[in-house]
Amino acid sequence: MPDSVPTEGSPSYPGWKVVLAAFVGVMVSFAAMVPFTFSLFLTPLQGAFGWKREAISRAFAITALTVAACSPTIGSLLDRLPPRRIILPSIVIFACGMASLSLLRGHISQFYGTYLLLGIVGNGTAQLAYSRAVLTWFERRRGLALAIVLAGSGTGSILLPLIAQYVITTHGWRASYATLGVCALIGFPLTALLVRNKPVAQSSTLHTQQASEVAAALRSRNFWLIAVPVMLSALSLNAAIAHLAALLTGRSISSASAAIALSMLGISGIIGRLITGHLLDRLFAPFVSLVVLLVAALGIVVIAYATTPATGILGAFLIGFGSGSEADVVPYLIAKYLGRGRFSTLYGLSWTAYAIGGAIGPVLMGRSFDAAGTYLPKAVLVFAVPLLVAALLQLLFPAYSHSANEINQESSPIEPAVENML
Repeated sequence: MPDSVPTEGSPSYPGWKVVLAAFVGVMVSFAAMVPFTFSLFLTPLQGAFGWKREAISRAFAITALTVAACSPTIGSLLDRLPPRRIILPSIVIFACGMASLSLLRGHISQFYGTYLLLGIVGNGTAQLAYSRAVLTWFERRRGLALAIVLAGSGTGSILLPLIAQYVITTHGWRASYATLGVCALIGFPLTALLVRNKPVAQSSTLHTQQASEVAAALRSRNFWLIAVPVMLSALSLNAAIAHLAALLTGRSISSASAAIALSMLGISGIIGRLITGHLLDRLFAPFVSLVVLLVAALGIVVIAYATTPATGILGAFLIGFGSGSEADVVPYLIAKYLGRGRFSTLYGLSWTAYAIGGAIGPVLMGRSFDAAGTYLPKAVLVFAVPLLVAALLQLLFPAYSHSANEINQESSPIEPAVENML
């Protein structure tokens, strides 16, 4: 690179503007907004329309399954088109969908249809979409750049529940949905101005080899050792997160404290990512994963018996720490055991596994509430079991050297990006 052109270490390097725009976009994306504010509306919607908790929770399941179905297509489009052509329409549709929930009139089919729409465009607004552009700008500093992008989701999960709860308290749930719709547009201007791939020559090797590489990975045991724990952990964590505010307020904990607990998920998630990223470079990754899954399981146990704001916030901290840490572990395991040449596609498939588990958990939690009329501690405690199973499965991973040549790894333009990210 000529001396007159800023390097990646310089604040004036153009790629950092892309990172800034991505951080803001991810902060108000589907990933930060929907999971971390959903539980705030359970009690208001039940009071307004008489819907049961299980019925309301089905909307979360619908949007999660839709994300699972649509993520591979979004990933494929991002490989072929400029990122803004995917992200900008997704932001507009997502924002309109969130705002339209303020117009609910008691027909639960309208509620379900809106969450279906949110799921279709969801990952078009989130880190899956932005990271593709960021990767093209960085080599030596890609790890830092991607960490900043992922921190956007954590930041949003801290701020958005507080905003949503404040508006619910002061102006009602309809105004809160409208406010979230406006918040979803915050990332639009910077994305339109700054987010673009670095103008470099593109290789066609990845597209021609991708199908056979993915098929080989899907036949490997290690892929399923990654995907199954992802699904199990998502089942437990999304069940807890989607019902957290309603669970706490149902035990006479104030709505303000419940909103703080939701924000604590984001704070501890950021902390978990930083600590786990440090440990992954020094310890055997499956052992790190085992520990963070046990931490998340402990969070479920604390939430099951939480009756004070302090215990509710502590449980949320542990759940958020485990959830944020696992978000770091999964791409690391994919790169270590399944190769880097097909990283993006396999990472997308892990999102599918996550979304399936995430769809099931909240519905099961809602069903247990409807059956008992409250969140029984024993019923909540059951959701720690999938996390324990996921933790034990980490013991089945072979040493890195045993699987290094398990699947023929082809080089690709993404390989350097992943190596720097890890």
